[in-house]
Amino acid sequence: MPAEWERQKAVQLTWPHKDTDWAPMLSDITKVYEQMAREISRREELIKVDFIPTNDTWARDHGFITVEEDGQIILLDFKFNGWGEKFPAELDNAINRQLYERGIVKGDYEPHLDFVLEGGSIESDGRGTIFTTTGCLLAPHRNQPLTQQQIEDRLKAWLGAERIVWINHGGLIGDDTDGHIDTLVRVCPNDTLLYSGADDEHPDLLLMEQELQQLRTMDGRPYRLLRLPMPRPIYDEGDRLPATYANYLVINGAVLVPTYNQPDLDAEAMRIIGEAYPDRELVGIDCRPVIRQHGSLHCCTMQYY
Repeated sequence: MPAEWERQKAVQLTWPHKDTDWAPMLSDITKVYEQMAREISRREELIKVDFIPTNDTWARDHGFITVEEDGQIILLDFKFNGWGEKFPAELDNAINRQLYERGIVKGDYEPHLDFVLEGGSIESDGRGTIFTTTGCLLAPHRNQPLTQQQIEDRLKAWLGAERIVWINHGGLIGDDTDGHIDTLVRVCPNDTLLYSGADDEHPDLLLMEQELQQLRTMDGRPYRLLRLPMPRPIYDEGDRLPATYANYLVINGAVLVPTYNQPDLDAEAMRIIGEAYPDRELVGIDCRPVIRQHGSLHCCTMQYY
């Protein structure tokens, strides 16, 4: 499975519409998607799915996961079930097959529709290591009664991995995904990990930080750790929303960074992400509308290599 910073062919967006949960704030979220679309299409192709029926817009989790084998692109189509049957997902689960059959996405189609796997739940270093979380992959209503070892064996086989790194701590208040890795820990070039730092309401992130400090690369060296700030609390009708700077998007030549109208923390997050990606332009995108539906930039997008 390629690393996110490798050269990409295209990025997919699944567009918000009036029949999704975005209906009460459709104008606001559309502006965010338009900004994402402009920034992506300046640098690579854009796949905008606005002609296939959809339940929602989280392309990261219903989109193909692409891997490369002997120079061929394999399109892995896993089951998406609304993050453990929390939300309707039948329409979203059918998007990939339609993209493939219409020739919009090209590669060798490989269905695994009896196994639940969301793109936001895995991170690859492009060299044989996959990061994920026990909180998500072992959560109810996903792949029971498979054991952790059985799930690991499948991930290794399908993603071409030599090892799976399981993160056992961490999670954001208001998160619907049971702890997707892309909200917590991101894999970067040069054995660098960017991760969400703890605040008073997220003490478990301190335990996650300790886990990361104990991790070693396949060469036996510690990872370079870069701690991202936690945005100050943002609420919607009294509920804290799962804002995180870790949910950024890497595209060709740039990193799109979520911002939250918190200038000091937004700037700090941009600076730290810039340390991991010094050769890329950093583009801030206001994600306050996106987190009202409990996601952010990375959740809205899926790369194709």
